[in-house]
Amino acid sequence: MTAEPGDASGAAALLAAAECVLFDFDGPLCRLFAARPAAGVAARLAEELRASGCDPEVLAARTDDPLALLQEVAKHHGDGPVTAHAERLLTAEEAEAAAGATPTEHALELIGALGSGGWKQAVTTNNSPVAVVRFLRRHDSSALVAEHIHGRTSDPALLKPDPHCLVRALESTGTVAAAAVMIGDSPADCLAAKAVGVPFIGYAVNERKRRALEDVGARCSVRSLKGLLETARQRVWSREPGAGPLTAGVHG
Repeated sequence: MTAEPGDASGAAALLAAAECVLFDFDGPLCRLFAARPAAGVAARLAEELRASGCDPEVLAARTDDPLALLQEVAKHHGDGPVTAHAERLLTAEEAEAAAGATPTEHALELIGALGSGGWKQAVTTNNSPVAVVRFLRRHDSSALVAEHIHGRTSDPALLKPDPHCLVRALESTGTVAAAAVMIGDSPADCLAAKAVGVPFIGYAVNERKRRALEDVGARCSVRSLKGLLETARQRVWSREPGAGPLTAGVHG
């Protein structure tokens, strides 16, 4: 199904038709670096890697985005010890950041409503699964379990837009691509979903993000998770004993 960008009804239809929801982590579920700014994380990584013999030109290329920095290191140093060290450093930083990560508005409620409504759920992220687990445990979110959290591996070449984490999520949940939907906020999320045929809902909090998603083929995006939460709650309500026809929207 396709819908015009920003069409909340199109997003609701995609969710209602799905059996499984794949979430990106940083953005749709939380602001991972809310209390530990990404630029500072990247600067610390660069300092540590410079002392470990990483090419200074690589470190100067991207200093404000820790994931982009890791990818630059991997491009230059391959799968050797410098890249492995960079990945371990970033994992430690993300785990610390998860302790102060701010939940995205309506995200935790959406996870709970999807669980109650019978949807399967998984996380498909370029961040470390350690950070995801720490965040979810902080917020006592039991609807997403560890075996369905598919994050960064030791091989940065498998980061999205490579669909590796989505393939793992489909396998772990026993879902075919057409029966899933992914909620993501980056062009890499959209491209990974397209690569395996998973319908995609863009989470675009502003016009710049919406245009970036549209440029790689996203046809459906939302500015807030509230409409998706209402859709999930409608299914939960319809399952309750004695529920009659729904005559009005459910509001969160």
